[in-house]
Amino acid sequence: MEQYKYHIFAPYRVCPLGAHVDHQHGLVTGFAIDKGVDLWFNVRDDGQVKLKSLTFEGDVDFAINAPSQVREHHWGDYARGAKYALRKRFELEKGIEGVIKGSLPVGGLSSSAAVLTAYVMAFAKANGIKLQPFEVVQIASEAEREYIGLNNGLLDQACITLGKKDGLLFLDCDTNEYRIIKRNPDMPTFEIGIFFSGLTRSLMNSDYNLRVYECKTAAWNMLAYTDQPLKTFDKTFLRDIPKATFEKTRIAMPARFARRAEHFYSEYRRVRQGVTAWETGNMKLFGKLSFDSCESSINNYECGSPELIAIYEIMRSLPGIYGGRFSGAGFKGACIALVNPEHKETIKQSDTPVIIPTPPASSQKKKDAGKKDNSSSAKQSGSSDKSRQYSSSTGRLKNGASTVMKNGILYIIDDDDTDIGPGDPKESGRIETEDIESEKEY
Repeated sequence: MEQYKYHIFAPYRVCPLGAHVDHQHGLVTGFAIDKGVDLWFNVRDDGQVKLKSLTFEGDVDFAINAPSQVREHHWGDYARGAKYALRKRFELEKGIEGVIKGSLPVGGLSSSAAVLTAYVMAFAKANGIKLQPFEVVQIASEAEREYIGLNNGLLDQACITLGKKDGLLFLDCDTNEYRIIKRNPDMPTFEIGIFFSGLTRSLMNSDYNLRVYECKTAAWNMLAYTDQPLKTFDKTFLRDIPKATFEKTRIAMPARFARRAEHFYSEYRRVRQGVTAWETGNMKLFGKLSFDSCESSINNYECGSPELIAIYEIMRSLPGIYGGRFSGAGFKGACIALVNPEHKETIKQSDTPVIIPTPPASSQKKKDAGKKDNSSSAKQSGSSDKSRQYSSSTGRLKNGASTVMKNGILYIIDDDDTDIGPGDPKESGRIETEDIESEKEY
């Protein structure tokens, strides 16, 4: 890409603990990994934005200083969303011409957030706008929430923008305070394994937004049952309601909403415990908490496609995996694992059968009609829970591929020598992260 003056690298992210709670102002953790989105570009003085993708078909062409139009349901919507969020704060006059490319064909690693972050930083660079790291987080998140229409929190953009090599991001999505917690020198070595289901998805076509509304409805239930004033829906968050209130009211509310709240409060506890485990170098406990988090995602938050659940069950059975869970929203995409490098080749060569779970008929009707509520799924269970139903179709996880998982791939991520996270656009080479001037402490 020698014809382009500037280069931005926005990493993908994984979340070992703190899943599905950022939109309720919960506690989250995350890593930025050394794979992500690359954007090469030149500045255009005529205000036009002209983009090509090495991943998707079609070109993007629009004016940076014109009002954002309605979404076109095209990959260019993310560039338009970045423009939309920036124009609310700044005057934009110069455009860019460039090429964007993702480094892994994997869903569940927040590629959309990485793309938005890259565009926000590119448009800011072109127009001489200096943004602080957390400003990038907020602008990119706003673009996805208000323009794309996904009711997300700050987890994805924060991991991408703030993540550091060998550091765990610990973010309070209520106060926006965060720490980058360096890896304990006594912690066992680990790498990030990514198990791709072969299924891609748009969160706009999943139950992601529905789960957000269910969490808010659970909060409304608790406020109503305790005769507290109701806030508007957009100002209602589970974080604002004490767990003691949940314990008093959970039996009164519909089981579906109680499960969503149970996931939030239990995940809050797991994140606190996980941060302590990370700080003390206890990878065994950190991994177990990640597995427990995924169990709650399955049973309480009720996400996870049959393919993802099958991969998760395999991960639990393989040697050398400390822990792991669904990555991202957990409806399709990938699973991530914390892997002992000594077992990496064994995991890659694993010949473990893949058994795809089949939802019970009542659950399928619930999914199709959105009316029935199967309360039995609230039961906490381990990976050996025999109540889950399975079909007889099987495949094999062999060299990272499976016939049932539709070309599933195992990626083992090795950190290189660069820092992680986007910094200012560089005129050559891979972007290095700026040091954050001050890290907030709890």
